[in-house]
Amino acid sequence: MFTPHTFSIALLMMMTSAVCWGSWANTYKGVKNYRFELFYWDYAVGIFLISLILALTMGSAHGGGSSFLANLQTADRSDMLYAVVGGAVFNLANLLLVAGIDMAGLAIAFPVSIGIALVVGTVMSYAIQPRGSAGLLALGVIFALVAVILDGKAYAALAGAGRTASRKSIVVCVISGILMGLWAPFVTHALTAGNALGPYSAAVFLTLGALLSCFIFNIYFMRKPLVGEPVSIGGFFRASASGHLLGLAGGIVWGVGTVFNLVAANFTGVAISYAIGQSAPMVAALWGIFAWHEFRGTNRKAKTCLALMFLFYVFAIACIACANTAG
Repeated sequence: MFTPHTFSIALLMMMTSAVCWGSWANTYKGVKNYRFELFYWDYAVGIFLISLILALTMGSAHGGGSSFLANLQTADRSDMLYAVVGGAVFNLANLLLVAGIDMAGLAIAFPVSIGIALVVGTVMSYAIQPRGSAGLLALGVIFALVAVILDGKAYAALAGAGRTASRKSIVVCVISGILMGLWAPFVTHALTAGNALGPYSAAVFLTLGALLSCFIFNIYFMRKPLVGEPVSIGGFFRASASGHLLGLAGGIVWGVGTVFNLVAANFTGVAISYAIGQSAPMVAALWGIFAWHEFRGTNRKAKTCLALMFLFYVFAIACIACANTAG
């Protein structure tokens, strides 16, 4: 299977994962009259399909005992279960994140949710697999937390610009962030315990867990939505082809980012790879600000907070990247 042999290649893969994780939500922003609960079925199929395709190609390159199919035969079933559970946890977190995007916009939902996830996921993953400098990782996490606080202050300024500042949307994003940080430790266990899963196998079981759990979580939100009226599955079959394609595209983009992140973790450790990948809020905020104009008309204070948010995320990424060689 393909894995990076130098930190520069691993870093490139981690940054690619950050771009993918921060960009996939644009596909949802681009759909018209297609509820996110229905869009999410296409998305969940997309993340599983691309993970399986990459496992059968990149994950099977050169054959050998570490290839995807060989790894499936030797890995512990308990590790497969850990990855599936991690996928289910991610799925619930991501459903809440999409609801948060629906309510608050990309520039707010992503930094709040994923910033919190960065803190939770990095700390817990490092506890399971302590690789790299704990001090630099801690400093990076603190910088990320400051960035989240600054983003919250920018959000508060939306009310001054004549827009609704919903407390509910922030609560949804916070809960999403806590849950989003909890899937990484499950995958860390799957990658490190006993006869462990390889990164491509872990991605397949992670996304399988996400897809299967849609039959619980997504159906619940269809019946009891956080935004709007209940929706039936009939709306899925009546949706336009472009809506379905955008849903699949969103899943494919996220899935590529996830596979690249787990493959890079094979070199750096999950805590470092996950933390750099979770710089995705910078990417999402840029989309929200410049492509979707979510902060048009806000005051100088809001723009200053956003600029400082980007700066502190840069500090966070730099500290976490340096932690790989300083540990």
